[in-house]
Amino acid sequence: MVAREKPFESGADTADPSATSSPNGFNVGARLRAFRLQKRISIDTVAERAGVSKSFLSRFERDLVQASIASLLRICDALDVRPGAIFDPPATRFVKAGEGAPINLGGIGMRERIIGGVGNEHMMALHSVVAPGGGSGPEPYSLRADLDLVHVISGCLDISVGGEDYHMTSGDTLSFDPKIPHTWRNPSESEPCVTLWTIVPPPA
Repeated sequence: MVAREKPFESGADTADPSATSSPNGFNVGARLRAFRLQKRISIDTVAERAGVSKSFLSRFERDLVQASIASLLRICDALDVRPGAIFDPPATRFVKAGEGAPINLGGIGMRERIIGGVGNEHMMALHSVVAPGGGSGPEPYSLRADLDLVHVISGCLDISVGGEDYHMTSGDTLSFDPKIPHTWRNPSESEPCVTLWTIVPPPA
């Protein structure tokens, strides 16, 4: 059972723990709170406009209770926010270490996670761990993108771009045109190479 709002309630009733977020993983209340703060509208003003109590709205913004569809629409209207905007991709996306989505783009001895640019047509960021001796393979390849940037977090990486060779170590960064055929590998016999790749835009 989901806790519903009680207009202009004075007491604090117990919230349903199962109502802390929406079924698809979006924290609806938190998203609307972000809109409210962005627009610099007080919680009292929104509560009055939407016909709900301040205490309910406060708990709703913390995703402790859910609103009925009608009340959710009134809160959106009070904020002058279209309802669909709640589910737009957020302007910021926080990815904790090791929690990016695994992705397999080929290569030898590779473990990669996408850590930025999911659903973004402008860029893609990858966290890659290249095993000793691993890499892109012996055959040069190219990508239909405008920019490729690789930053070595730890270990070392040998990369060849259009016949120019670079030996990269921890802290080094290289940017290049990915349409130029290139290869790369971890030359170490014992140490993995950890890298961050950023591709602009994501390869077509």
